Amino acid sequence: MRESAPQASPSTTSPDTEEPRLNRRQAAKVRTRQKVLDAARNLFAERGYDAATIRDIAKVAGMSTGAVFANFQDKAELFETVFADEMTGLLNDVRTGAAIEGGVRERLAGALTAGYHRSLEHLPLMQAMIARSWFQPEAVDQRSRAFVKPIVESIIEVLQGGIREGELRQDLDMPVLGRMVWDVFISNFRYAAYDGWGIEELTPHIRKQIDLILASQLARQ
Repeated sequence: MRESAPQASPSTTSPDTEEPRLNRRQAAKVRTRQKVLDAARNLFAERGYDAATIRDIAKVAGMSTGAVFANFQDKAELFETVFADEMTGLLNDVRTGAAIEGGVRERLAGALTAGYHRSLEHLPLMQAMIARSWFQPEAVDQRSRAFVKPIVESIIEVLQGGIREGELRQDLDMPVLGRMVWDVFISNFRYAAYDGWGIEELTPHIRKQIDLILASQLARQ
């Protein structure tokens, strides 16, 4: 008699319900890529973009330059990946900072102050990101804007809350106002870089700027 095919074990799961596991080679490649990213982020934060070389990044990561190029085309691509990761972290901090009790002013100030707390810890990295934004190909610029877009949308969500609560006018141009708040947030890093401002100076300053931006947008009482 022909034997029937063996039945699948009860513990076997469908490919639709479980992600495929990485084999050793794939897992090693993921670890290598992450080591390169960590080293690059640390050097960009310490030295800025221009002074951080691929050779130095490889040395800090404990590998050859060939291993770096096996994972990233060039330093520009490596920096763009670090930028994307940093914007994701900044987005999380902004959302956490905005999730406080209070009106639109307090929530905006909480969001942006949380962003400063994060970015001041590695100011040269933020400086490099701002500087690079002026000198990069159009395609890279479009991708960079896509990384920033969720942060601006989070700012807009706070402003929309102000409308719902009757604090702000109903006819606000949300994209313009949200972008304006973001631009002000970014511009203040100049004071941190060249005037030695810390969180103690930036917090009251951004609060005053928020008050000025929202002054003409308040709902009539």
